[in-house]
Amino acid sequence: MKRFLSLAEELLSYILSLLPYRDILRCTSVCRTFRQTYLSSSELQYIVEIDGQRLISNTDHSIPISKRLQLLRDKAHAWFKVDIHPLKMVRITRSRGSRDKIAAGGHFCSWNPPRDTAMIFPVLSKPSQQSIRRNWLPGTLCSAPHSHNLDVFMDPAQNLIAVAYAVDRKTVYINLGALDGDGVHPQAAGEKLFLSDDSENSFDMTFVRLKGFGRHIALSHRSNDENRTSLDKVWQLQIWDWKYSTASSSILSGAIPNGSIDPVEFCFLGNNRLLVITDNLNLYSIEDMSQPPKLLACFLMPIPLKLWCLPLIDDIGYGSQPHMQAQATMCTSDPTHRLICLTVAFTQFSTQIFIISTRIFFDLDETAAAISIPWQHWGPSNTRIFRYPFHLKIHINGNRVLHTLPVDMRDSQFIFQLLDFSPLAVTNRRGLGRVVKEPSTAYITADTFDKFGESLTTSLPYVQVVFSNRKFDFSRLRVVWIDKDRIYMLTRSPSSIDRLEVIDVQSDLQSGVVSTR
Repeated sequence: MKRFLSLAEELLSYILSLLPYRDILRCTSVCRTFRQTYLSSSELQYIVEIDGQRLISNTDHSIPISKRLQLLRDKAHAWFKVDIHPLKMVRITRSRGSRDKIAAGGHFCSWNPPRDTAMIFPVLSKPSQQSIRRNWLPGTLCSAPHSHNLDVFMDPAQNLIAVAYAVDRKTVYINLGALDGDGVHPQAAGEKLFLSDDSENSFDMTFVRLKGFGRHIALSHRSNDENRTSLDKVWQLQIWDWKYSTASSSILSGAIPNGSIDPVEFCFLGNNRLLVITDNLNLYSIEDMSQPPKLLACFLMPIPLKLWCLPLIDDIGYGSQPHMQAQATMCTSDPTHRLICLTVAFTQFSTQIFIISTRIFFDLDETAAAISIPWQHWGPSNTRIFRYPFHLKIHINGNRVLHTLPVDMRDSQFIFQLLDFSPLAVTNRRGLGRVVKEPSTAYITADTFDKFGESLTTSLPYVQVVFSNRKFDFSRLRVVWIDKDRIYMLTRSPSSIDRLEVIDVQSDLQSGVVSTR
């Protein structure tokens, strides 16, 4: 051991850099030499900061590693000191029935199905980002004769707009266009994607869900086969590699759970995994697009539930195209160590939420393939369940969760609460917030009147911070989003002009956290 510790500090630093970040931290507590090596090395501290925050580094050698380290620490610290007063307010003219979201790069995207209009614009553009600003008038999203638009997906990071539409309410296609201009997307395999013959023959035009991530686009819909009873309806999910082929044999289907009228819920977990949410959580590999997705494991839920997956703002880098390079940042979320948020549908008097770490969907051994994993074996330590006796607004990004909390019994006013689930926040909160490591128990029920349910104990640790320096009118808040840099709030007004407030999370803010619980 003495001979090993006598090695040059540069060599010790290199050896330690090969270890996982938790082992690096353990070594610093072994002896004074390891600790001094760690404190003298910005590279080792950067490894710990990146991995501990569950981020992936986008190497930029133009910025010294000591500067990158400080920026990472300042940004993490700033999230515990957010000034909730807006940096910018944007007036938005939107119609009733619009479907809104914040997409990569801070773009506001909106599609209004009744009026067949859409728009996209940058909320707060940065010099290093590709900004797209465009409005679509009725009939311009899809120019096919006798067509009816079913769903729209926009991805500013890839300059992509995908429009699912039906012709004569029979045949369904997905157009692939460029957000910043007319015509086919330059990297698309063709002008439009084609559904399988089976899908066309039984397509329910009413319930459609279109999503995308990287090279994949997926369409979920309900079957409308007249030979099936109302209790025997099925869902179908088709996935395309839109840059490689306009056809696809990557198709999943199954019975619609709990008598739901919606298509099956699903979400992409990085470039090669797909999570399909039915009564349980079904994990698939979509690496080989020449065949149906391969079932990796089925994670059993404790009781049958109708679950909705909260949409994510994907800041994960998944390519080297010019538009992505223009929006490159110092670091992005690690898809193998982030959060998904599942909410229980149809609960009248409460809000029930499952916060799940995606690490459980990647830490599979070969023996777990295609088997059912009981809740007791995966859920309690990888999940935190919350049940609130009120309705709330919530959003999630990376390892952070932001949601509203009422400040009075009437639930008319609210404040914001931030939950940070990154391991480094739990171990190194710098005196801010409250660390929650102890298990908590919540009663989860699938029925409206809480008659049939189960008490579940979960223990995924997090840091809790409450921002009480500003109160909001809950009745006016439509939706809240967060990305890695900002908080966005869309509030309604008596007229058709709503207001989008933008709160920038700056590392040099002087305002502090006003309270913790």
